[in-house]
Amino acid sequence: MSLFDIRRKRALPSEETALPGRSTPLPVTNHHAVLGHPICPPYPEHLANAMFGMGCFWGVEKKFWQAEGVYTTAVGYAAGITPNPSYQEVCSGQTGHNEVVLVVFDPEQIPYQSLLTLFWEGHNPTQGMRQGNDMGTQYRSGIYCFDQGQRKAANDSRDLYQSELSASGFGEITTEICDAPVFYYAEDYHQQYLHKNPAGYCGLGGTGVTCPVGTGVAEALPQSG
Repeated sequence: MSLFDIRRKRALPSEETALPGRSTPLPVTNHHAVLGHPICPPYPEHLANAMFGMGCFWGVEKKFWQAEGVYTTAVGYAAGITPNPSYQEVCSGQTGHNEVVLVVFDPEQIPYQSLLTLFWEGHNPTQGMRQGNDMGTQYRSGIYCFDQGQRKAANDSRDLYQSELSASGFGEITTEICDAPVFYYAEDYHQQYLHKNPAGYCGLGGTGVTCPVGTGVAEALPQSG
């Protein structure tokens, strides 16, 4: 890959340069291959949504579907410009989207803070537009919030984890924290990929630094649901 290609993949496109996309959503099977629940709304009213980007979404989705209290998960594209993008378009760096996982959970069984712990400890949030050897805008770290409680919890947890990372010699967190954008479902073959392909690629890896959220400090943070 040339230096030009590297720079292009690490730069978000503008409205003028982004790919046009399409008006029709990509088709998906509305059934979670592991949990057995629908992956598309509507969901039971007592459940809440969360959305995270932390590298290749295959491994990220598996991490969250394994958590007790998670009702369903789905992989997709968010925080970009191009409507209903394809995987190839997202990988080109010309849609602005991140690879994300939508997590539908029961706040009575698993608090949002516990999801944040999985998020922070499950990847390296200091790497900018990459995660390990995966490089590009679609691999950036992101927390996409569905209400003000989630946003405050996300910001507070970032500040707490930054202290832990700094003490261990890591740099500044580059995670984007913003309101949840439109979620575009990824192609069907990406959904629950590592269940369908147990030997498939998983580039997920954390820093080894423990996040204090969810271990007592979380009790001081607002719970979202």
